[in-house]
Amino acid sequence: MMDKLPVVKVAAVQAEPVTLDRDASTEKACRLIAEAASNGASLVVFSEMFIPVFTNASIWGRGFAKWGSPNAQAAFARLWGNSVEIPGPITERLGEAVQAAGVTLAIGVCERVPHARTLYNTILFIGPDGSVIGRHRKLVPTNTERMIHGYGDGSTLTVFDTAAGKIGGLICWENLMPLARYALYSQGEQIHVASTSDDSEMAIVNARNTAFEGGVFVVSVANLIRKASYPSDFEFADELAAASDDVIDGGTCIIAPDGRLLVGPVYKEEAILYADLDLNETVMAGQLFDVAGHYSRPEVLGLRLTREPYTAVAAG
Repeated sequence: MMDKLPVVKVAAVQAEPVTLDRDASTEKACRLIAEAASNGASLVVFSEMFIPVFTNASIWGRGFAKWGSPNAQAAFARLWGNSVEIPGPITERLGEAVQAAGVTLAIGVCERVPHARTLYNTILFIGPDGSVIGRHRKLVPTNTERMIHGYGDGSTLTVFDTAAGKIGGLICWENLMPLARYALYSQGEQIHVASTSDDSEMAIVNARNTAFEGGVFVVSVANLIRKASYPSDFEFADELAAASDDVIDGGTCIIAPDGRLLVGPVYKEEAILYADLDLNETVMAGQLFDVAGHYSRPEVLGLRLTREPYTAVAAG
């Protein structure tokens, strides 16, 4: 009897966070995890920095450009106070919901380092037993995000062997980095999580390219953020007033290894998109094009991946 890979039902959750309220956003995520599981999903994926909100350039970037202003410092303190330690109380709460639902979770969070001030743009992975499988920190904060977040490193550029398949992920414009994608393909990635805030047509084009290039399923989950959802005492009031009513419009979709759109994209509304992913399709895709296997020439073109975690202080 031949070996076959499983079929995995994925839920791509396009939802608005409870903006700048970590605990309420977490509870909303837990409700949506339960809903997705009740509809048969075994893998549930959320957008970039769903907890507590994505810090977009048109609001946060312009606010932080006023270097050292009281509002900028207060906004950073608010974001820090609503960020997630891994592990910590929020990962425990999410773990409870994941375990009760019996699913695997990938969710974007603003991560903070315990007893420090550094923040990271992170995908958090939790397994069906409720434990943290791992995380991926965005390698390069995009544009004005560099005033907010630290840089990830190669230690979190990892594919995780989960109950739902071999899953890796990149965040927003990181998905445009060919070597980062290649690092995941080379680890046998089957499902690629593209956690994003890019609601442009080119985001869909790149997600379809990633699927075809890597022979992987792509679950591209985009943010949905509205100006009206910000708290009334938000520090960057002027920047918020100047922003569009729909700050980020969504664009969530699920893509097959041959580049076909299986479902979506969906814009301007909360929705959970579902698709059955037959992981055998990733094997069949490899017959056509195996980018990190039989169609590679490592003796001619190679990638060096530095796995050691970056630290500010190294022991001598």
